[in-house]
Amino acid sequence: MNISMASIGTSNLGVSPEVLGFTHQILPLVVIKKFNLARKQLFRQNVTFACHRKTGITRAIAPEATKATGSTLSSVPLANYVPVYVMLPLDVISVDNVFGDQDKCEKQFKELTEAGVDGIMVDVWWGIVEANGPGLYDWSAYRSLFQLVQKTGLKIQAIMSFHQCGGNIGDDVFIPIPKWVLAIGENNPDIFYTNRAGTRNKECLSLAVDNQPLFEGRTAVQIYSDYMRSFRENMSDFLEAGGIVDIEVGLGPAGELRYPSYTQSQGWKFPGIGEFQCYDKYMRTDFKEAATKAGHSQWDLPDDAGTYNDVPVKTGFFGPNGTYLTEKGKFFLTWYSSKLLLHGDQILNEANLAFLGCKVKLSAKASPHPTRDSLISTLLIPFDRTS
Repeated sequence: MNISMASIGTSNLGVSPEVLGFTHQILPLVVIKKFNLARKQLFRQNVTFACHRKTGITRAIAPEATKATGSTLSSVPLANYVPVYVMLPLDVISVDNVFGDQDKCEKQFKELTEAGVDGIMVDVWWGIVEANGPGLYDWSAYRSLFQLVQKTGLKIQAIMSFHQCGGNIGDDVFIPIPKWVLAIGENNPDIFYTNRAGTRNKECLSLAVDNQPLFEGRTAVQIYSDYMRSFRENMSDFLEAGGIVDIEVGLGPAGELRYPSYTQSQGWKFPGIGEFQCYDKYMRTDFKEAATKAGHSQWDLPDDAGTYNDVPVKTGFFGPNGTYLTEKGKFFLTWYSSKLLLHGDQILNEANLAFLGCKVKLSAKASPHPTRDSLISTLLIPFDRTS
């Protein structure tokens, strides 16, 4: 279970939302102790947890009939044990690739250990590590962080974050994707997701360039693969020692397998339907080729799907007897969703190869947001690299 100050503050475990210490809301000792007390009580009542990723609301779910005994967590049966990981601040490593205030972090890591927390979860930002140029990786700050985490007895869940930090709910810092990538985008803005009005989203690269060698001869998928392989090479001691137990692979905006269809920085507000993000030249070309192959060269991308804050019934595409019900509409939606699934499949395959043989779990996340991106419900995709 991954928790943060936000999720504990809204949990159903009776845990109060006090804040102590860390720069951007890490859990205080008193909150963790209360959480563990509630966790032990629930174990004795023969239940386990499910934590909703978006809302942070933790609910109890009845498991198989087992019973915990004793007064400590070590007495909880392994089958019922729920590990607890605390999300570190988004900028625990600064945008300048510095691990600051290590004494304070060490003190608070020790408090987490004493409180029974299993480990931490941290974004490993592409925009920080490969900031100085293509293939120029600087892992020094993250190594310092991981050494401190390991010293205090905590485990690590590392997130391969190939997106920008900033512009999403809960983001209070700004870490862009690498500047050399943004420079390429200045000359070729079609590397970014684009809505029908031509507005670019620079939060991450468009899936349309997954296999386009536009980045000093590399494709986007090759960039992600090289990054993960470099991580494995430079963090091999932590991986071999079992200090890193999970790798979450970023697949899009906010790290999720989705299109950036509902971006606050572009004016979206809940419950607007958002906008399709397939109007860059590469997606246009791909759709035209697919339609032509299907015998419909006259088909083009939708021009009646509304804007960010419309409601479905007010658009020609989603309204009563809308375009989505026609052969053309169904073809487009199938193409649009399949591109996303192929994107996720390619990157997860590269992650699979990069970490093959490592004693880690791989995971990815998809958005549960109730907009046109809801192609897949919330999920966690585990892969065991030891097999």
